Amino acid sequence: MRLPIQLRRWRAIGAGVAIDLSGENLRAAAVRVRPSGARVLGEIEIEGWRERPAAEWGAEYAAFLRRIDAAHLAAEVLLPRREVTVRQIWLPGVPASELDNAVRYQMDALHPYGEDEAVAAWARIEASSAVLVAVTRQAVIDRYAELFAAAGVKVASFTVPAAAIYSALRLFGAPPAAGFIAFSGGDGSLEVYGESPARPVFMAQPAAPAGRAQAMAASELRLDEAAPAAPLAAFLPPPAAHPEGFDLTRSTHVYAAALAGACPWPALAVNLLPAALRQSSSRAIYIPTVALAALLILALGALLVHNRVERDRYLAALQAEIAKAEPGARRVAEIDKRTSEARARTQLIEDFKRRTKSDLDTLNELTRLLAPPVWLNNLEMTRANVNLAGEAEQAAPLLKILDTSPLFRNSEFAIGIVRSQTGEIFRIRAQREEAAR
Repeated sequence: MRLPIQLRRWRAIGAGVAIDLSGENLRAAAVRVRPSGARVLGEIEIEGWRERPAAEWGAEYAAFLRRIDAAHLAAEVLLPRREVTVRQIWLPGVPASELDNAVRYQMDALHPYGEDEAVAAWARIEASSAVLVAVTRQAVIDRYAELFAAAGVKVASFTVPAAAIYSALRLFGAPPAAGFIAFSGGDGSLEVYGESPARPVFMAQPAAPAGRAQAMAASELRLDEAAPAAPLAAFLPPPAAHPEGFDLTRSTHVYAAALAGACPWPALAVNLLPAALRQSSSRAIYIPTVALAALLILALGALLVHNRVERDRYLAALQAEIAKAEPGARRVAEIDKRTSEARARTQLIEDFKRRTKSDLDTLNELTRLLAPPVWLNNLEMTRANVNLAGEAEQAAPLLKILDTSPLFRNSEFAIGIVRSQTGEIFRIRAQREEAAR
């Protein structure tokens, strides 16, 4: 699915580093891409790298990446043009599922390596039936793979400038639809890149002056003389920021490859490096893990919210049932209260009944104990005590007589004994045993 041009910049997020092996010196550049533009993090040129030990120039490259906080990036490596053959073939009507078989069927005619073992990579060009094919010797891939492994350089791909430039031109928008011609390098190493409806991708290194090279490119692309023609740097997305001394006209290829590596999703993926040797090019490998963790957190959050909602629903339903049952509960409580009151009244009546018998037993016991000639002129009876007032020939023995009864205890004179003409006047207070129980 093709993304509309005006929306392409919003997918431009990432970081990439590229290495260009086309010159005598190794050139590397790193970029960071955001929807607002590309920023060049740094550039390095390692001189004499082919003659130096791999570990030596590899350490220099690693120090460069650490300095710009890009040690996690794996490089997009542009192989020397003289060691790679780039072809463009047309396969109209071939579906994506049959593309590999169709390209392999024509492979013998696409390279000049004869009986030498060859390695190829290809990709269909956007919105066309053309396929960009890159072919090189297996020995070339093995040599560079071993060299970068010895140098400790992480490599994401071995690719070609045509694929990198095509991808970089479409990172934030689109090049002129009617076609154009772009130049890079000087007269000594002039390279021409172009696009047109007739030929989606064209790249050559003509051994001719710029004017003649332009005419040759226009002929190949079937463009007229009015077609736009300018240095390649004029068509590439300009860097929003770059280190002092960075020259885009000198570093167009490595800059384009770094842009393509920073955002591999829209890139024209022509990768000659075997899949088993490819390394991750950014922290983007952690995106699935982060996404799964975020989904897990969202799921746990949803579960907590669901549990709380269910609990609230349960409490609401419980409150509704309580509200329904509350009138009946109040009626039951009222009945229990009335039952308790009735039981208390019944118990009170029973107690009164028992008190009457107890009082009669007490009166009968006093009559038995205080036999004539003892007589009483006053008798007061409460639940706890009896108070006696009367006259006897001898009042002192009366306390002992009362305490011998099972109905009385702790008898004592309330006032002293008073002598009269006929006997002794007394006033006695005794506790009732019933009250003690």
